[in-house]
Amino acid sequence: MEHPENDKTYKGLKVNDGVASLGTVNPYLSTFKRKRVRDLSADEYVAGILRGDVTVLSRAVTLVESVRPEHQALAREVVERCLPHSGNSLRVGITGVPGAGKSTAIDSFGMHVLERCGGKLAVLAVDPSSERSKGSILGDKTRMERLSAHKDAFIRPSASAGSLGGVARKTRETIVLCEAAGYDKIFVETVGVGQSETAVYSMVDFFLLVQIAGAGDELQGIKRGIMEMADGIVINKADGNNADEARRAAMHYRNALHLFPMPASGVRPEVLTCSAFYDLGIKEVWDMIFGYFDKVKANGIFEERRHGQAKYWMYETIDEQLRMDFRNTNGMEELLTRYEQLLLAGKVTSFAAAAHLLEYYNNSKNGSK
Repeated sequence: MEHPENDKTYKGLKVNDGVASLGTVNPYLSTFKRKRVRDLSADEYVAGILRGDVTVLSRAVTLVESVRPEHQALAREVVERCLPHSGNSLRVGITGVPGAGKSTAIDSFGMHVLERCGGKLAVLAVDPSSERSKGSILGDKTRMERLSAHKDAFIRPSASAGSLGGVARKTRETIVLCEAAGYDKIFVETVGVGQSETAVYSMVDFFLLVQIAGAGDELQGIKRGIMEMADGIVINKADGNNADEARRAAMHYRNALHLFPMPASGVRPEVLTCSAFYDLGIKEVWDMIFGYFDKVKANGIFEERRHGQAKYWMYETIDEQLRMDFRNTNGMEELLTRYEQLLLAGKVTSFAAAAHLLEYYNNSKNGSK
């Protein structure tokens, strides 16, 4: 490139051409061969999980989350073979409004229970995924600094991938795998207050609601649905100038709980305050949780709740498989698109469209046209 500044007219001024720009691609990239990880058999998956191999457990969870038919068949076999070794953990669901400090609370709760009781802890953190790209930040590990480095903690963030309320579709099976690997305490964190609570409640033994004070009218946080499911409520960030507000919020929640009938567990939910960041009130929270377990195991509700959860997930699995089978029926996608257009044009009602689609599905299953 010519530089006019180098003309003789401009004495004492010289501009160099500089160094030619290098390519942005690593020249050695084409010679680099990525080592392909060998696929494991069902026997290898089960053996690795039972001996507590974290790498094999992680691969098994990935297998369970896969939507490929061949992976689903293998995952089903692995889960079924791990099932006799599961069921021996305490499962705690943790939910709350965004910004309530759930991940920080889990870090504090987890460290306390590991130091107090020993054993192993698995944290299944369901991360919000984009509705457009289906991508996810999966940043929970950055907010669980101590647990991330603990040898007896296993943190598995999973993108919600648009499933009901953000609950990962295969969290229930992941719990079975973690229990078979020797994790005797399971935390399931939800993305926030919403429909996901129903699904999480149906897979845990204790449902903890984490709230904060000073976020507006406290009564806005008292919603009948979530309050009826909560086995305990914690007002987080009860430190510094916010301590008094947290105590007032706790009083509001206690008053609200007295308006509700006694839960099926026979144990009235407690409302406590804590500061997960400063590790204040954490012992009291765990005393509440362990006290709840003692009571429901004594009155038989613990086993009754687990039996009910098993039935719930059987029907959920049936519904899921039927939906997948319906959508995968040959010619169904084109038919759905056609009826969507008819529906938008006002030429058919939603109920009539559904009836025609179901008729097509039934005929396809029966082998008729």
